[in-house]
Amino acid sequence: MQRGSLFLTRSIDALTRETQEAEGPRLRRALGPASLVAIGLGNMVGAGIFATIGDGVHNKAGAAVIVSFLIAGVACAFAALCYAEFSSMVPLAGSAYTYSYATLGEFVAWIIGWDLILEYGISAAPVASTLSQNLQNLLTATLGVHLPHWATSAYSPSAHTVFDVYAFVAVLVFALLLSLGIRESAGTNTLLVFIKMGILTVFILVGLQFVHPVNWRPFAPFGFHGIIQGAFTVFFAFIGFDAVTTAAEEARNPQRDIPWGVLGALALGALFYVSITVVLTGMQPAPKVDPGAPLAVALQAVHRGGWAKLMDVGAIFGTISVILTSLLGQSRIFYVMARDGLLPKAVAVIHPRFRTPARMTMVMGFIIAILAGLVPLDALLSLVNIGTFGAFILVCFGVIVLRRTQPQRERRFRAPLVPLVPALGILLSLFLIFYGSTWLVWVRFAAWLIVGLAIYFFYGYRHSEARRALALASPPPAQPAG
Repeated sequence: MQRGSLFLTRSIDALTRETQEAEGPRLRRALGPASLVAIGLGNMVGAGIFATIGDGVHNKAGAAVIVSFLIAGVACAFAALCYAEFSSMVPLAGSAYTYSYATLGEFVAWIIGWDLILEYGISAAPVASTLSQNLQNLLTATLGVHLPHWATSAYSPSAHTVFDVYAFVAVLVFALLLSLGIRESAGTNTLLVFIKMGILTVFILVGLQFVHPVNWRPFAPFGFHGIIQGAFTVFFAFIGFDAVTTAAEEARNPQRDIPWGVLGALALGALFYVSITVVLTGMQPAPKVDPGAPLAVALQAVHRGGWAKLMDVGAIFGTISVILTSLLGQSRIFYVMARDGLLPKAVAVIHPRFRTPARMTMVMGFIIAILAGLVPLDALLSLVNIGTFGAFILVCFGVIVLRRTQPQRERRFRAPLVPLVPALGILLSLFLIFYGSTWLVWVRFAAWLIVGLAIYFFYGYRHSEARRALALASPPPAQPAG
């Protein structure tokens, strides 16, 4: 591959060797299988199931949101199998960015890395907004504490709000926790996951008593288009199982444990999602499902106010773990891209005591906190979804490429029915992108990509470690005789 090529690839063996031989402090390998599954569930199960399910039922698919969740889950399952195969071959942080660098080239890797920064970093902002609203509701109901109206939500001239103070502070606090160490962060996340999964189990068990099939009629009031739009909306609830792959360099046995962390998180998350959706839509007719706090309002409607308050607590714990693991994924993607020279290395230095990219985590935490405070939630959700679908498509394509170009490479986990499974993952992701999104989402995503391409061509291309190594390895040009 020529030095000037945009599609310069990096050998998987070289990437692994460079990481092992790198000087200076490294990330701490402290995560086992349970912690990895918890990271996936921590990033998946949060604002999506506590909030976006309400929008999916009320405004998109009605009771047929059950089908929407199944469609989104199947799309994620195809991608998860491909993520699992890649992670069994490439025991490095960086998720789809690293996989694309090894198969499709630097330019594609940059695009997917930029998408992943969007997925992990920006997704923390709308989740922080959801956390803020739940905190305000809880503090008002229990302690009578009220923020000034201007500080209750993101900038909105019609609502006369300016800045979401709680969302801003929450992102900064969790960025600080991540900076202090992976063991501390993972332990906190595992505890939060146990609590919120327990609360969701309570909702299922209590709500089952009040399920009435009549509430499922009409099943699909908005037709097929509504079901697909619902799938695009509730897809936000599935985002996060791939966060497991960003922690590969902090796993004790990454080639064995990362694939099962990915698949285990997705399987458990999907099981809970479908169960909760069936119970919720069976408890209330779709028009009565509250878009903002669907689980709590459904329990209040059947006179279970005490359990409804527990759902508010669950939403708080759920959103906390999503913010924490989203910031973890974003910081590790940024760290790997900086290690490759595509982003400034100075901000991604590993702290000698905490063994984390602490400086960069706090810098990005501050930027995301500003977004959480200023930008309305609905303007961010669809943007995150389309970036994640882009990552899924390239990971699926990369599996097909590597099966042809490196068939003998050891794979501790092999995706079944290749190329059928990755091809279905690509087609279903493209279908949901084009059929479920709107033109405004594409405009916002195009603006994000333009900014990313400008950074790549003005900085990343010139400072690429792969390009520099290739130049050093190339023989000097022949001198003319005489």
